[in-house]
Amino acid sequence: MIDDSINHEYIIRYIRDVLPARTGLLAELEQFAAENDVPVSQPETMRLLEVLIKLGGRKRILELGSAIGYSAVCMARAGGAAVDTIEINPDAADYARRVFKKAELEDKITLYEGGAQDILPRLCADGKRYDMIFIDAAKAQYGLFFDYCMELLENGGLLVSDNVLYKGMTATDDLVLHRKRTIVKRLRDYIEMLCEHEMLDTAIIPIGDGVAVSVKNNKPNGV
Repeated sequence: MIDDSINHEYIIRYIRDVLPARTGLLAELEQFAAENDVPVSQPETMRLLEVLIKLGGRKRILELGSAIGYSAVCMARAGGAAVDTIEINPDAADYARRVFKKAELEDKITLYEGGAQDILPRLCADGKRYDMIFIDAAKAQYGLFFDYCMELLENGGLLVSDNVLYKGMTATDDLVLHRKRTIVKRLRDYIEMLCEHEMLDTAIIPIGDGVAVSVKNNKPNGV
């Protein structure tokens, strides 16, 4: 997990040492993820999400990229009263459903199985609205999800995008692997869009693998 972070190892270790250790089901999920090379949100990133949820009273949350259900459980326990989550991998979706049942959160978490590019238009058509949207899906597709997310996000809502610095590659060509060039270019375009969008105020936070936190406004910035 440390290898995926953009920070110095000693900083990562310190932060993770001072954060309260997960127990019970969440500890089991972290161990499963580590043993099976399953990507889940890093501890410092997850704690940021939990604080944002509690700070703003975020109740209706959408997640793009359920994986094994770890972050959805964390967000529901942090105060998310209605967490919708999307997962394209059938095996991961099945595992996440079992996790939600074990956590006794089936009344709070709804899983949509399929690609986000197919599920998001349906949510828009259904008139869904969210206080917070967490994007942690295919990095090269963040830009494709953006317009749908803006439609689904309430005014004053948070758009949180994970892994935007992508092991530091987004910030410097010196680190870019040849096979990752397309992903990096699309992430750079996505970050520029977030920072320049007239309906968003965005901060890029260098924790975990890089997190962009954007607040949606009804009026263009400066008005």
